[in-house]
Amino acid sequence: MIKRKLNKIAKDTNLFLKRFISKQKKSNLMVAMKYGLFSGGKKIRSKILIDVGSLFNLDYKTLIIIGASVECIHSYSLIHDDLPCMDDDSIRRGKPSAHIKFGEATAVLAGNSLLTMAFEILSHKDLRINEKTKMDLINKISESSGHLGIAGGQYLDLNYERKKISKKKIEEMEIKKTGKLFSFCCAAPLIIKKKNKSDIKKFENIGADIGLLFQVADDLIDYKGSLLVAGKKTGKDKKKGKATLISLLGYKNTIKYANILLKKINNKLKRYEPKSKSLSETLNYILNRNK
Repeated sequence: MIKRKLNKIAKDTNLFLKRFISKQKKSNLMVAMKYGLFSGGKKIRSKILIDVGSLFNLDYKTLIIIGASVECIHSYSLIHDDLPCMDDDSIRRGKPSAHIKFGEATAVLAGNSLLTMAFEILSHKDLRINEKTKMDLINKISESSGHLGIAGGQYLDLNYERKKISKKKIEEMEIKKTGKLFSFCCAAPLIIKKKNKSDIKKFENIGADIGLLFQVADDLIDYKGSLLVAGKKTGKDKKKGKATLISLLGYKNTIKYANILLKKINNKLKRYEPKSKSLSETLNYILNRNK
């Protein structure tokens, strides 16, 4: 059931992105941009966005457009993460990484272009919400992507290699690196519905926890998973001395940590039952996708 839903969201998101790109003037970077963007990702972030949106009866097509901007930013971050100066990964989603396929300079520029295209999508007339709300969404996704979010998290990830890092600092790093974009996905529907700051913050915090859950699951896959499941080489975190909860707590304790975190998130969503059932299913999928 969940895989069918993910496939539909992925199909609808890719369809919107292909149409959006087809209306733009051609450029030499477009091939590399498409390579990074349409590389077969599961669109889990968009699924979370749509699950939260359904709690507030938001229009599916509107959420697909916002999800498309999220996927642009996610794809940019993966292209840059794989670079030799970052995590130096030659395989992504079972294919050569963008810098292996096109060269480092082209990969950097393609990633930059996808990042800026996200803001273009959110400000476009196709997104039929008022201009003030568009500005609020752009502000929030910018915060999630820059030094307070993905970029800042990646900096810490690299800086923490081969160092003894506390549990709190690892959690903060993983929330920045992965959780902030999930925070945006959880906050965006409430921003559109013009909910108060307190409610938006609550869902941002839920998103941070979901992102942490996702990153922990990703680290578990890297620790014991296969190339087929991960879509990239596994075991690299240990080789590089990455600061992860597994390196600190051990494999079994990290599984316990993840299950406690999942329970914590579901407890926060109880007041939205039964509408939150789809979101809970997605959370279970996130944690168990390595099986």
